[in-house]
Amino acid sequence: MGGMRKLAYALCLLTCSAGFGAQKAPERLDDAADLFSEIMSTPDKGIPQDLLEKAQCIVLVPGLKKAGFIVGAKYGKGFVLCRRSSGVGWGAPAAIRIEGGSFGLQIGASSTDVVLLVMNQRGMKRLLTSKFTLGGDASVAAGPVGRTASAQTDALLAAEMLSYSRSRGVFAGISLDGATLRQDLDDNQEIYGKKLENKEILGGSVAPPAAAAKLLKGLNKYSARKG
Repeated sequence: MGGMRKLAYALCLLTCSAGFGAQKAPERLDDAADLFSEIMSTPDKGIPQDLLEKAQCIVLVPGLKKAGFIVGAKYGKGFVLCRRSSGVGWGAPAAIRIEGGSFGLQIGASSTDVVLLVMNQRGMKRLLTSKFTLGGDASVAAGPVGRTASAQTDALLAAEMLSYSRSRGVFAGISLDGATLRQDLDDNQEIYGKKLENKEILGGSVAPPAAAAKLLKGLNKYSARKG
């Protein structure tokens, strides 16, 4: 089974990454902006407002790909943004990749949008590393849905990150245990003109690129200030 899992994962990396390669990083920034705005435009089914206000950072991955037969694999590219040190407004986006395998009868392929809320300083520090594993290095829980919903359970209150997915129009909490997030230096170079590391970008000293204007406008519209 280990060999089959590796084979499925390798095939997904080849096919999924080929698709992502056809799309430029600035286009993915626009897709991330659309993803966030569409989710927030449905209050009864979106991210709870109080959790969004408390979040230190947000990860947006439009179109996480999943492919496989018997053994599945996931691959996606997106961005993480953190609040400015003042707590007002959002800083520059840093490019990330999310990769991970999962067992199960998964025949065919699908595309899922993924959102992560990073709820505290511990979670933010994970984003400053070159890579980390959800559920291993960082605690993650499926987030509650609905603008007035709140984190009631100890698991949600203790989690460093809350995870969500949107597939075929349905927005819900999702478990991402075992998935790996890593910085994407190539996409950072495409956006900023040099291979900046995510810790440099998220540290607050890098000015946001013009391509991020739409995404920043949406984030500031729905959550300009940290509560």
